[in-house]
Amino acid sequence: MTHTTHAIRIHQHGGPEVLRWEEVTLPDPGPGEARVRHHAVGLNYIDVYFRSGLYPQSLPSGLGAEGAGVVEAVGPGVTEVAPGDRVAYAGGPNGSYALARNMPAAKLVRLPDDIDFEQGAAMMLQGLTAQYLLKRTFPVQAGQTILWHAAAGGVGLIACQWAKALGVTVIGTVGSDEKAALARSHGCDHVIVYTRENFVERVREITGGKGVPVVYDSVGKDTWPASLDCLRPLGMMVSFGNASGAVPPINASDLASRGSLFFTRPTLFTYTASREDLVAGANDLFDAVRTGKVRIEVRQRYPLAQAAQAHIDLEARRTTGSTVLVP
Repeated sequence: MTHTTHAIRIHQHGGPEVLRWEEVTLPDPGPGEARVRHHAVGLNYIDVYFRSGLYPQSLPSGLGAEGAGVVEAVGPGVTEVAPGDRVAYAGGPNGSYALARNMPAAKLVRLPDDIDFEQGAAMMLQGLTAQYLLKRTFPVQAGQTILWHAAAGGVGLIACQWAKALGVTVIGTVGSDEKAALARSHGCDHVIVYTRENFVERVREITGGKGVPVVYDSVGKDTWPASLDCLRPLGMMVSFGNASGAVPPINASDLASRGSLFFTRPTLFTYTASREDLVAGANDLFDAVRTGKVRIEVRQRYPLAQAAQAHIDLEARRTTGSTVLVP
């Protein structure tokens, strides 16, 4: 049996204008699948990469990697969730920009009753990213000082709060005074407005010339290679996004000459590939939110059918923190 619903689809790569609001048919969930009726959908920069073609996918396609809602039906063999469950997810096949969709049930986690759907949709991708970066890629220790680029972005605001709760001193870069105030109010100890300050000099100043043990960077091309110059010997460069364009090819001697540096390009997909890792990361995130260590604030809302406008604002750097699309 099939149902009709509405979803944003793309038939070609390009700018926000390629997003189309269309009627689509939705079959019953297959083996291992669950049908989720969305109450809120998350907006993330990775959606722009898929829309533009930077990250390839076959067309036509849905878009969006994050959502929260209620399970309406499950296919054969599903044990992870049941109809009526409140759930949230990040990752899995693209297609969250939809009123309802079928999802691999193994990618869904139950949303605690005291976390609302908008928070759930706004926190999964960004919150799970902050979780694996701070706890697994480079497990931060109390007393350390770290550098986080785009500290007023979605991942940045969560990470600044979480790192602070872990006893870490956070240096954050932002693009404006408004964003500086926002980062500061979310636990960022030292805020650098990179449009008018040299962040390498400021990091050296703040750390007494030593540099930081880790740089977390989702900006990409524009902050490379200056980010490497912020690291102390044996430091780790964590490149987890490329909002300004891709990092150039890496010359191994650049890592050697700056003190035997480490470089990694992690993805949430790898860190949550097993159900066990996904559930553990999500539970850690839910605990951080429920105990007040991390506040999830939805700072922008758009009707789902107007996703194109949300993309325009995201790319123009007019959004801060988390944004949701509301069906």
